[in-house]
Amino acid sequence: MRKLLLVALCGLALTSTLSAQIPALERVEPMFWWVGMHNPNLQLIVHGDHIASRKVELNYPGVKLVAVHKVENPNYLFLDLHILSTTAPGTFPIKFIKAGEKPLTYSYALKQRDRSPGRAQGVTDKDLIYLIMPDRFSNGDPSNDSFSNMRETGINRDSMFYRHGGDIQGVMNHLDYLKDLGVTAIWLTPAIENDEPHASYHGYAVTDHYKIDARFGTNELYKKFVERCHSMGLKVVMDLVHNHAGTEGYTISDMPMKSWVHQWPTYTKSNFRYEAVMDPHGAAMDRKLMLDGWFDHRMADMNENNPYLQNFLTQNHIWWTEYAGIDGLRLDTYPYNDPGYMARWAVDVKAEFPNLSIFGEVLTSVPIIQAYFTQGNTVNRGFDTHLPGVTDGAIKDAIADALNDKNGGAKHLYDLIAQDFLYQDATRNTIFLDNHDMSRILSVVGENISKYKSAMAMLLTLRGVPQMYYGDEILMKNLSNPDGLVREDFPGGWAGDKVNKFTASGRTDKENDAFNYVRKLANYRKNTPVLQTGKMMQYVPEKDIYVYFRYDDKKTVMVVYNSNDDEQTTATGRYFERIKGTRKAKDVITNETIDLSKLTIRGKSTLVLELVD
Repeated sequence: MRKLLLVALCGLALTSTLSAQIPALERVEPMFWWVGMHNPNLQLIVHGDHIASRKVELNYPGVKLVAVHKVENPNYLFLDLHILSTTAPGTFPIKFIKAGEKPLTYSYALKQRDRSPGRAQGVTDKDLIYLIMPDRFSNGDPSNDSFSNMRETGINRDSMFYRHGGDIQGVMNHLDYLKDLGVTAIWLTPAIENDEPHASYHGYAVTDHYKIDARFGTNELYKKFVERCHSMGLKVVMDLVHNHAGTEGYTISDMPMKSWVHQWPTYTKSNFRYEAVMDPHGAAMDRKLMLDGWFDHRMADMNENNPYLQNFLTQNHIWWTEYAGIDGLRLDTYPYNDPGYMARWAVDVKAEFPNLSIFGEVLTSVPIIQAYFTQGNTVNRGFDTHLPGVTDGAIKDAIADALNDKNGGAKHLYDLIAQDFLYQDATRNTIFLDNHDMSRILSVVGENISKYKSAMAMLLTLRGVPQMYYGDEILMKNLSNPDGLVREDFPGGWAGDKVNKFTASGRTDKENDAFNYVRKLANYRKNTPVLQTGKMMQYVPEKDIYVYFRYDDKKTVMVVYNSNDDEQTTATGRYFERIKGTRKAKDVITNETIDLSKLTIRGKSTLVLELVD
């Protein structure tokens, strides 16, 4: 198949050489839809050999064919439908007619929306998110490891760049483990098809927006995965990529129009500078490079100013949420997207799913840059992004600095949290210690277990929505050099693994100590509303001891971090505003009752104390 896209260059063009090799009616997307949606308008994308040469007919009560759009590529039609609120669920034929030939027919279904409670329920600061890269977590179905009709075949667990065989069934097989750990929400890196020839196991080079990658499972299995999670009290976050798509997808290899992607005379990368979008004095070319430059040769940069692409992406995300009942959406590479489109996208999606949670990936150490992308126009951006929260990289880096005595140590963490006024609501930010793109927390703190435990204590007691990365609880390590080193397989996820760290017997004493610490604190958080929605009060660190409280009308939790290398004893009188005469507290980890008048804390360690009468 002759590709439209030469991956060494951007200068993309339309071609008709593909037409002899695709069916006359290859696909209609979305494949089906629902009645009773907030937005009564639906735009279908139709792909097939010279499909634009055919007339379109449909006849169904309550459905009107408003317009048929022909575009540059004759292999496409875009059909505008209007679906009345009174339209009944059912199936009807869409006919593509050409004189002298038998009509092509697609049977289109309009389904009833699933109004069951617990669908699209939202992921909030009441939850603990567990991030999983499916290919590296567990292989639950070896029969889907490889497919001869896909561009990358076979698995090779000895290579960090090839597929390892993990899948959705593997995640489902270990839901009990996650539930026991104290997790309440699961975020999978994209499970959508990535049919690229090499190293697309990560999921961020989508080639079919409406299909789960066959090596992970099927659409039906993904839906079953969400339903199983819901039945166990677990929520699901779907990872979405607006900004780019894999070059092997049909809308890239046979583009509807040249403006489907951002075009450059030669291959041009993004400058990866958020400031170019923010800068009131910035050069237009710098802004264009940031927004329109490509991430990679094999990741085409989508032109979100194109109204057809806008409909394609927005409807796809609504489709997945309604189809599977997803609870939250994580938006990859958020700042690289067209700002106006992303604001409209958020409004459109929330109109269909008012409780759905949304957070965008913004990787920076600077709070005001994060706040710039969040909703409310709080930093005078000039318009409302309607983005509730972001990945809080600033807090992530500040926690690491506090543990490693860099950039002011604990005072830097205090300073960062003191800037929460920048956000409309900082509790909607997702806080984390590491993820699939960065060094694991154990290695960040030099494999110091006291520092590791302090990091976990802060993650699970600070404001915001906490997110863990798979395997951190069993002391998986490595620096992100390259990324594959932090994407190792979870030991025990494959038949024949020498050890199974999903079980206590398969873990070392050191690993069990870490696991039990995280499990104890995560479950305490899950059962303690004050650590979810309680207010926060922090105190300026003195003598390198940082103290903050989470409190409400019913309970107060005191967190004390000693950033000194040696043990310290500190009086607690200056915290009278929150202690309010309470004399004793329970150590949440050890269950010991301790005297609050004076605290002794080991070096680089953290106490989590529940005040008691």
